[in-house]
Amino acid sequence: MRTVPGPTDHVVVIGAGLAGLSAALRLAGAGRRVTVLEREDTPGGRNGLLEVDGYRFDTGPTVLTMPDLIADALDCVGEELADWLDLVPVDPLYRAFYPDGSSLDVLADPAAMAEEVRRVCGGAEAAGYLRYVDFVSKLYRYEMADFIDRNIDSPFDLLTPNLARLAALGGFRRLAPKVNSYLSDPRTQRVLSFQAMYAGLSPQDALAIYAVIAYMDSVAGVYFPKGGMHAVPRALAGAAEKHGVELRYGTTVERLEVRGGRAVAAICADGTRVAGDAFVVNPDLPLAYRQLLPPELTPRRVARQSYSPSCFLLLAGSSAHYSRTAHHTIHFGRAWERTFDEIIKKGQLQSDPSFLVSTPTKSDPGLAPDGKAAYYVLVPTPNLDADLDWSVLGPRYRDEVVHRLEAAGYVGFGDAIEVEDVTTPADWRARGMAAGAPFAAAHSFFQTGPFRAANLPRTVDGVVFAGSGTVPGVGVPMVLLSGRLAAERILGPDRGYRSRALPH
Repeated sequence: MRTVPGPTDHVVVIGAGLAGLSAALRLAGAGRRVTVLEREDTPGGRNGLLEVDGYRFDTGPTVLTMPDLIADALDCVGEELADWLDLVPVDPLYRAFYPDGSSLDVLADPAAMAEEVRRVCGGAEAAGYLRYVDFVSKLYRYEMADFIDRNIDSPFDLLTPNLARLAALGGFRRLAPKVNSYLSDPRTQRVLSFQAMYAGLSPQDALAIYAVIAYMDSVAGVYFPKGGMHAVPRALAGAAEKHGVELRYGTTVERLEVRGGRAVAAICADGTRVAGDAFVVNPDLPLAYRQLLPPELTPRRVARQSYSPSCFLLLAGSSAHYSRTAHHTIHFGRAWERTFDEIIKKGQLQSDPSFLVSTPTKSDPGLAPDGKAAYYVLVPTPNLDADLDWSVLGPRYRDEVVHRLEAAGYVGFGDAIEVEDVTTPADWRARGMAAGAPFAAAHSFFQTGPFRAANLPRTVDGVVFAGSGTVPGVGVPMVLLSGRLAAERILGPDRGYRSRALPH
């Protein structure tokens, strides 16, 4: 495994997102001096927080899976997860509503979920579901150790026995046909393959190995931290500070000073120069190359990469409550393949939208004033490579989204809104996400594993990237792992910190 050459006694982490904090905890646990520079006044990065009139909204991810990865990061400095976070299991994981008026609850327990599938779709589909759980569970075991939780320097590093096992299992077939080989009802097919959107691909185009997201999402369980998702970066940052990490908030890094092919200091907007031996760079990777490093150091692979779809996000504080919904509710439109063609291939808005409504106050009423509710409405859209003017489109699309919600059963949703906040793809770009894509670079074959933008660049020494733009990819679990992998690029394979065994 390649590592940062030379001294690494003082590591500067740029960005207090989940990946940067994950790396900082591991580095501190190994005895390194660590300084974190964060442009905002709070930690979190994309996992942000908006507080308005007694409402607390998460502005980024709302689905938390695999909390063992948080426990592992805290364990590096001898801290226990239970001392920092109060995690509540979300049950059901999702509630899916379909155009025919039916609904299906997604449950973490396979036996209970099989019974739910039997109730809605019949006995044959329930049996197929249990075979699918066996498939994705094996997929996870074969992928985790060799392909996800591992730094890879060359495609030859993938030549392990688990590669043959993945091939024999059908992991390199397309996702949709593989899912359909177990499930025949469009309702189960959709709710167990929509996660491909997180990888920036349609189920028809994604490799079956990305069914591992469905394992993390729909088999391993979904949790919610009391206080909202922003409690996660607050916990990681608090533990880091307790163990000697210096966090400097309100500090914007404008560039990295490079001498003799090595990064030697971070130059901040206020003129401060923060010298370091190594730098973990957490901002979105393509923009980090473009903004922090000399242009000639950007690899062609990064300059030419393609991006995942974006999304329109409506945060609403409301006086209305809806008893039929769950914490996470998915509303599927009648279209399916057409939806992916529209937003990924044609750069068009969905003509028959599918969307997610999260209601975090169902798990934590304290996120809103007494008797009120907080809503997080996410609608997938094209990214900014599409010819859409969001400065004009944004207000109109907000009204269309409210109309769609009301048609889906959220009666009086618009009139009940007390506070609201809208984020369009243009806003995501303004927050530092290339192409306005919060799900980062798409996980196409040549942007996956050893072909994804590397966390240890060959064009400059002393820099390690972390976050969703590099390995292993997008999503809270992957981003936490990216911090772990970044730390190992500095510390070497022996790490120098204690680490619990992850579930492989």
